[in-house]
Amino acid sequence: MNKKDLLRRLPKIDEVMKQESLLLLADDTSSLLVTDAVRGVISDMRQRILGLADDEEARGFDIEQLEPANIAGLAAARFAENEQLNLYPLINATGTILHTNLGRAPLCQDALDNVVRVSQGYSTLEYNVAKGRRGSRHDLVGELIAELTGAEDAMVVNNNASATMIVLAALGRGKEIIVSRGELVEIGGAFRIPDIMRQSGAFLQEIGTSNKTKPSDYENAIITKEMLREMELRGREAALMDDPRGTRRFETGALMKVHRSKYDVVGFTEEATLEELVEIGHRHDLPVIFDMGNGLMVDMSEFGLNEPNVPASLATGIDVILFSGDKLLGGPQAGIICGKREYIEAMKKHPLARAFRVDKMTFAALEATLAKYRDRSLALRDIPVLSMIAASEDEMKARAERLAEEIYRAAGRDRISLEIVKVLDQIGGGSAPMVRLPGWAVAVSDSSRSADSIERRLRKADIPVIARIHEDRLLLCVRTIAENETETVASAFRGW
Repeated sequence: MNKKDLLRRLPKIDEVMKQESLLLLADDTSSLLVTDAVRGVISDMRQRILGLADDEEARGFDIEQLEPANIAGLAAARFAENEQLNLYPLINATGTILHTNLGRAPLCQDALDNVVRVSQGYSTLEYNVAKGRRGSRHDLVGELIAELTGAEDAMVVNNNASATMIVLAALGRGKEIIVSRGELVEIGGAFRIPDIMRQSGAFLQEIGTSNKTKPSDYENAIITKEMLREMELRGREAALMDDPRGTRRFETGALMKVHRSKYDVVGFTEEATLEELVEIGHRHDLPVIFDMGNGLMVDMSEFGLNEPNVPASLATGIDVILFSGDKLLGGPQAGIICGKREYIEAMKKHPLARAFRVDKMTFAALEATLAKYRDRSLALRDIPVLSMIAASEDEMKARAERLAEEIYRAAGRDRISLEIVKVLDQIGGGSAPMVRLPGWAVAVSDSSRSADSIERRLRKADIPVIARIHEDRLLLCVRTIAENETETVASAFRGW
């Protein structure tokens, strides 16, 4: 049989589409997309035949591959691959609670339910039902945030980088913002505080050193309108003498403190407290901004997490605080800004407010998450991030033992070796970098496979299981494995 004979044996598209498997598939989905898959398989097969070197190779070609049933099977597989969405669930067995690559904070059930309820139809996103006229999306969670934090007002944007940008643009454009040199952080993805400040139109006035910044450094860096006028009267040369870098100075717009959520500085260090900055700010009639980042809403020190929280930070008298919704808050991706009403109103009216606004699904998830904080015990129980942090060692050891038993049932005790081991988990997501949480994990080993090989196999399961490798052993850390995911993790070992 030569190449021409093989090409003549290629079935027509209509012939393949008559196969029962494809008829059922077309009825359930889209006949056009199924037809495209068949067309693609036949085209690939034609190119494969044309690529045969000679008739000898053609004679060795398996002609059963050209049967309509085989073409239909290949087309169904191609259709399934094309329909696979790029964003889908997996299981986090790394022990890192806020894993940025894995989507950070998992949402609580009430948040999920509210997203479905609100997004499946129309909603009150910008409509005031009571008044029968247009409303504002800024009002959807503003009062709730104010209730929980003690702020006068609040607004929500799409992430904390946006929050930083709009705060600086609204309060500092054309003015200097004073920030400690030790707090000029990179917040991820190569986005740095100086770069965001530059884009906002504000001017960075860095003070202190990387390890020490005193309250007097802020005080000495403040430039008032009167001082600027004096500089102008004395002339340009005198103004440059006031700044040895030879750069032009501008009126001070605000004092800003940035929480170092991704690293810590220890040893010979000093930094100004929020209370000290508030005192300086009030004395000079300057707003104090706190870029907190992590979004912790309750005191978690009893669980080893000694991070600042939003209500306590606002109680110091600061004017504006900004933080993430998808970190320690445990909600959807968002940037939350709250504080004095006059400053929040300025941000709501800023042109960037529309560019950075969030949609109905974010508001739905955020409102349901925030509502949990009305009762601290409910928040600790129902918000996954908080419940993972608060999980006891005894509870996690019991969960690790249950997981090991499930894996043995799926794989067989003679096929795999498991050990319950102590581990140190972490919060991650740029929050509490020095905190390690004592936990438990199932260590998996196999005499016929390396740890890397086991990791790859778990990653290729129907629902991928993402684990971590430590000292040549694969670890399944139970802190980040939900109770209802235990059986799914075990099923990845079936047929081991």
